[in-house]
Amino acid sequence: MTTLTVWKFNTAEGAQETLAKLAPLQKEHIIDIKDAATVSWPEGKKKPRTKQAVNLVGLGALDGAFWGLLFGLIFFCPIFGIAVGASMGAFGGSMRDYGINDDFINDVKSKVTEGTSALFLFTREATIDKVAEALGGITAELIQSNLSNEQEAKLQEHFSPET
Repeated sequence: MTTLTVWKFNTAEGAQETLAKLAPLQKEHIIDIKDAATVSWPEGKKKPRTKQAVNLVGLGALDGAFWGLLFGLIFFCPIFGIAVGASMGAFGGSMRDYGINDDFINDVKSKVTEGTSALFLFTREATIDKVAEALGGITAELIQSNLSNEQEAKLQEHFSPET
């Protein structure tokens, strides 16, 4: 089963820095990343920058159009929605397989704002304890996932900021 998780960082560089730390873990088979993308929204910019991590995952990754459509829905919805119109019904149905619905879109949109970043990960397997150890002091908020409540709680325990 492929899992989608979205992590928010309180800096514009946090998502890209974390993804760079995950690359060696992929090679060591500690995490099996099927695809990944980052959203970075530097202070003073009108809109975020997005980047698919094609160098990390290679063949078999999601089509770049998937990320473009997803990020269009999240960050550019008013203009994007008018241009796409009725074709979104079929797309929306296929996105639900990944746990992407209106709640997902609205949650990400409300939390990924100027001065922050987000890491979108499609993973097949991960050794959570080893990933947590390798990422050290990095803190992130788990915005969305299609994990069970138990799996999600374990991830939040390792990576969410102390409260």
